[in-house]
Amino acid sequence: MNNIIRKHSNKRLSRVVIHGDTVYVAGVTSTDPGDITVQTQNVLATIDNLLADAGTSKEKLLSVQIWLKDIERDFEGMNVVWGQWAPMDQLPTRATCEAKLASSSLLVEIIVTAAR
Repeated sequence: MNNIIRKHSNKRLSRVVIHGDTVYVAGVTSTDPGDITVQTQNVLATIDNLLADAGTSKEKLLSVQIWLKDIERDFEGMNVVWGQWAPMDQLPTRATCEAKLASSSLLVEIIVTAAR
């Protein structure tokens, strides 16, 4: 259980950390500067890829934190995309908050934890 695997690391962070049967994915932001729909789709696709690389999937999500630049403007749009992506019979715990994100073009950032 003491074996910790770090993936997609750089000088600041590891995008994925695996400890035992738990997978932690760092905050994911969009590489596409589109609207909330485009950015949320991009973020969730990236999360799918990172989870797959760690040997898991969205069906095994435990917890999700969603950070929106403007919660009043973007909550509904993000939720539409979330509703199309999230496995409705296996939903994780979730919190959604408003935050000042790292770049003015970013509208959403999502952090997830999953089981393997």
